[in-house]
Amino acid sequence: MKLKEIKKLLDLKVVVEGRGLEKEVLGGYVSDMLSDVMANSQAGNIWITLQVHENIVAIATLKELAGIIIIGDREPAELTIKKAEKEKVTILNTSLSAFEVSGKLYQLGIRGNK
Repeated sequence: MKLKEIKKLLDLKVVVEGRGLEKEVLGGYVSDMLSDVMANSQAGNIWITLQVHENIVAIATLKELAGIIIIGDREPAELTIKKAEKEKVTILNTSLSAFEVSGKLYQLGIRGNK
């Protein structure tokens, strides 16, 4: 499923378009610990987090993630937005909780890592 479909179906706000919404999402990962995401996420995952600081962009780039969904109506810091634009990392935003986003993605067929 492409990011643009997830954006539409979950009514997500695009904060930074990054490489575009045509990127394919191969799975999902939920964590607020950067070291956990670095160790356990996989390329193509959509990352669900409440973190808003610039280090999320570094992790998304390193792990070749499809994008980041920031939950709870949290807005990324200005440095985060600038870094995401530079690195072409897609950041989406929602008022939903991590639990709700995960459930909706699961209903759409997006699964976690095996």
